[in-house]
Amino acid sequence: MRVLAVDPGSKRVGVAVSDPTGTIAQPLTTLPAEPAASLAARLVALAREQEATRLVVGLPRELSGHSGPEAKAARALAEELRQASGLEVTMVDERLTSAAAERALLASGVSRARRRQLSDRVAAALILQTYLDSSRR
Repeated sequence: MRVLAVDPGSKRVGVAVSDPTGTIAQPLTTLPAEPAASLAARLVALAREQEATRLVVGLPRELSGHSGPEAKAARALAEELRQASGLEVTMVDERLTSAAAERALLASGVSRARRRQLSDRVAAALILQTYLDSSRR
């Protein structure tokens, strides 16, 4: 049961994948968000390449819990993925995952330029690990 997770953003989209047992998340890649018209197709192709049986999309909420325009865009992407892939798509609250990814990379001594390259996929891995841990309970 391999799961693919997406951390949607306006410029970059982080992607992570689980191990075949659906236990451990690992960062996979970062895709450009543009062109937006082909994003869902690119993600579905990646999911098929990774043999994912389920997709997880990060739902960006404000700290207050309210949904802003980013959440609306994430929900639209999740629906596009559901339609294009035929796979189950689950949304997971991603509040503070980008900040946590940045802190983890900083603590690891990763350079600023490299952090920019890695932070979205590490955030996707955090989203995915949250999902995997909650689904095992």
